Amino acid sequence: MTVPLPPLPPTADDAYRPGGRSMADIADTEHRQLLGLADQVTDQRLSPERRREVAEVLTAAISRHLSAEEQYLLPAARAALPESAERVDRELAADAALLAALKSLGGPDDPALADVAARVRRHVEAVSALITPLREVATDAELIRLGNRWEIAEEAAPTRPHPGTPATPPWNRVVEPALGVVDKVRDAVTGRRTYLADLKRDARD
Repeated sequence: MTVPLPPLPPTADDAYRPGGRSMADIADTEHRQLLGLADQVTDQRLSPERRREVAEVLTAAISRHLSAEEQYLLPAARAALPESAERVDRELAADAALLAALKSLGGPDDPALADVAARVRRHVEAVSALITPLREVATDAELIRLGNRWEIAEEAAPTRPHPGTPATPPWNRVVEPALGVVDKVRDAVTGRRTYLADLKRDARD
């Protein structure tokens, strides 16, 4: 069974292997990064200032990740794995709850951070269970083409939680890039950290 994809140039065919990274590999890598951030944000051995910085990056990373996942991975799973429809619906609801939890966070000592970390771990476990069968039914070319779209979507995605926005195509592909522009302007003005590289750079300084 193949995964329905947005239209491609007419010269592309099933034998063509595009360049880029598989969507499944990208999701797995980002899941590991999110788990690492979830561990750090609740680590009381770190200073409050460091945990605040980690929380900023975790919030931005989750916002970008869920945006791309809802645009491409979950629709692909629904289309290619008909038996997964209920699980996809549960993930969309869980994503909205995770974004709402992020939006309501206070400072680095907010006890709700533990709940956010638990939700991140649950998310990784649940979505990983969808990725495994998706790898089995999708071709390498399909997963790479989806991966290319994922990376473009993440670059345009919001960096702050917007739990009330559409979570399924086509509207999320229209609304979220617009919100992303606004978020990035706010990030630039405030100097907010939004990438893992920002934390690594701070650690070297």
